[in-house]
Amino acid sequence: MIGDIVCISHLRWDFVWQRPQHLLSLLARQQRILFVEEPVSRVGIEEPLLEVLPGQNSENVTVLRLVVPVTQDRWIGHGDAIAQATYEQMLNGYLVAQGFDPAVLWLYTPMALDFVEKVPHKVLIYDVMDQLAAFKGAPPELLTQEEQLLRQADIVFTGGASLYRAKLPFNSNTHLFPSGVEIEHFAQADDGHNFELPEDIQNIARPILGYYGVIDERMDLPLLAYIAENRPDWQLVMLGPVVKISPEELPQAPNLHYPGMKTYEQLPVYLAHFDVALVPFAMNEATRYLSPTKTLEYMAAHKPIVSNPIHDVVELYGTVVCIAYSPAEFVAQVEAALSDDAAARRSKEDELLAKHTWDSIAERMSRLIEAQLEASVSGSKQIEPAGGKVR
Repeated sequence: MIGDIVCISHLRWDFVWQRPQHLLSLLARQQRILFVEEPVSRVGIEEPLLEVLPGQNSENVTVLRLVVPVTQDRWIGHGDAIAQATYEQMLNGYLVAQGFDPAVLWLYTPMALDFVEKVPHKVLIYDVMDQLAAFKGAPPELLTQEEQLLRQADIVFTGGASLYRAKLPFNSNTHLFPSGVEIEHFAQADDGHNFELPEDIQNIARPILGYYGVIDERMDLPLLAYIAENRPDWQLVMLGPVVKISPEELPQAPNLHYPGMKTYEQLPVYLAHFDVALVPFAMNEATRYLSPTKTLEYMAAHKPIVSNPIHDVVELYGTVVCIAYSPAEFVAQVEAALSDDAAARRSKEDELLAKHTWDSIAERMSRLIEAQLEASVSGSKQIEPAGGKVR
């Protein structure tokens, strides 16, 4: 039993269901989780207030969000010069009032570094799911803050092999936990299940080349335009919210479709109708450390997958995923995937899936945290690294 966990994240709990939601909802079976989101500003209030919400789809998860009056048109995040002190005070007041005794402070962003000194805890965890400093609009101080957080953390988890190599020099107690998959959920999209074609893609022809996830600066937009132009008989369905780029930047074509964001529950319904699943991320600084969760989810549905040569995709899943090194090769790989033998790759897919379930990841993380808590009580500095290894 770990005890109460306070998690501070740059992501919203009710946004795209991904690594934080998977892990914390599983850990919440044994302990209370407080998920602290970035502050928001709101018209019509005069004083800051703390919004308390139930964690959607997860019992034992409570979401906290500081709401401040609108004073100017600007983004407000963790570490904000105006909002941070208020957030710290109101968060600690809530912890006391609700009888929270945080054993673990779990951070997903270095921007939350200020909370480390203010929120009581026994173990500090930094779970690195992205190289946030490489993202569009990242504040210049993020790299310095991350290095400080890496050195302070009792345990560092990383969501991919490239991230593991990059963070290990700063903290020897760093553990590799590539993103996992809820196999049963996405296996619904296998050919044995008969989902009706969703209404918003009902009138398009086949084959369907599908993607789901955030559509942002990491997407290879020229590649999408190239495929759409060169194979007008293929339909590209790009599911997900458009963030940090303007919708006007998205390539447009009669066979390019953007149906918007879908819930986690809806994803298998759409995935069932993908003839080929795409991982069309650009090869740039923002994707250098990317380890896309969707790769395993596509795999659980036993869909053929074509990807750009993202380092972690090649290293972790290259025995199953078709890798393309140019737009022309991407088209050729999709062409081959449309007529590939699903039975021939199924055993390899099942072997990979068995190694990367969210349940097993959460269980292994729990053991590491429990050992660290025991070491903290006994006065030891840290446990020996026991996570995955990368050469």
